[in-house]
Amino acid sequence: MMRKTAAWPLAWIYAVLIVYASLYPFDNWRVQGISPWAFLSAPLPKYWTGFDVLSNVLGYAPLGFLLALALHRTRPHWPGIWLATLAAACLSLSMETLQMFLPVRVPSNVDAALNVAGALMGAITARALEWVGLIERWSRFRDRWFVMDAGGALALLLVWPMALLFPAPVAFGMGQVLERVEAALANGLQESPLLEWMPLREVELQPLLPVSEMLCVAIGLLLPCLVAFSVLRQRYQRFVTAFLVLFLGVAASALSAALTYGPSHAWGWVSIEVAVGLVLAMGGMLALAFAPARACLVLALVALVWQLSLLNNASADAYFALTLQTWEQGRFIRFHGLIQWLGWLWPYAALLYLVRRLSFTESKS
Repeated sequence: MMRKTAAWPLAWIYAVLIVYASLYPFDNWRVQGISPWAFLSAPLPKYWTGFDVLSNVLGYAPLGFLLALALHRTRPHWPGIWLATLAAACLSLSMETLQMFLPVRVPSNVDAALNVAGALMGAITARALEWVGLIERWSRFRDRWFVMDAGGALALLLVWPMALLFPAPVAFGMGQVLERVEAALANGLQESPLLEWMPLREVELQPLLPVSEMLCVAIGLLLPCLVAFSVLRQRYQRFVTAFLVLFLGVAASALSAALTYGPSHAWGWVSIEVAVGLVLAMGGMLALAFAPARACLVLALVALVWQLSLLNNASADAYFALTLQTWEQGRFIRFHGLIQWLGWLWPYAALLYLVRRLSFTESKS
């Protein structure tokens, strides 16, 4: 029986992250005068580290797992293990081939083989979980807790804690991209007549007022709750989910601060404004736990648009650029890129999801 699953959107998200990690930093593309497939017949490297082996295997294992799980849920009679491995192999070979045009990246036949091995391990793990009955138990749990078309909401909720790892100017305030978009457009249109057509700001951006910061913190915590409330079946489940959202949100923010400033500063982000915002969010969670599902969707859409408007009409903190330098250099360079895009795009993915859900429920009624 074909069933809806969150594995498909999660697999797509993970594939996009693999593409980003494989082709970063996306500049200085050039034809290097050798065949793009020359790496396939290249001799094996003389030196490699355990970290390289482990990262290449584990990097593709979740993709194989998600693809095999999605195929099992939606196409149970198809050979899910082999199709998932084949899809991951095609992606890996494509990435290694494209790396031939990036001087800062080195394609490797060993990397491709390890990627395929990792995907195969992930796919076998998914099938093993099915054999022992864990997938069926998850299916029963999902049917008991969530409505039938909850796949998109579950994907957003699973990605949300990871998106919070990217340092934000305001706690739980993701999606502040307007300044960067304007700067990128101005830089890309230099020496072009189109630059004169760019709208100019009449007023410089100003930092958020304390009240606005409190609201952004509260909305940032309420949004995943409202998304979850719209797909949960029972009221008590909303209280459990609200507690989990609060716990994961605070834990992810503390981990982000610890990675950025060091473990001793894990709680340095909790200012008076953030504390008040947390209290407002908890009060909102308790009150909205009794709201109908459609009302949760409407409130989430209005709150998200309001938060994005506040954030994108405010300037970032003066020290925020210095904070990002810690992530953009050294050991955080690729991790920064992946988490950065999650932090930037999560609110807009949620916006599209909410509009689609509301349009769908409107058409059904």
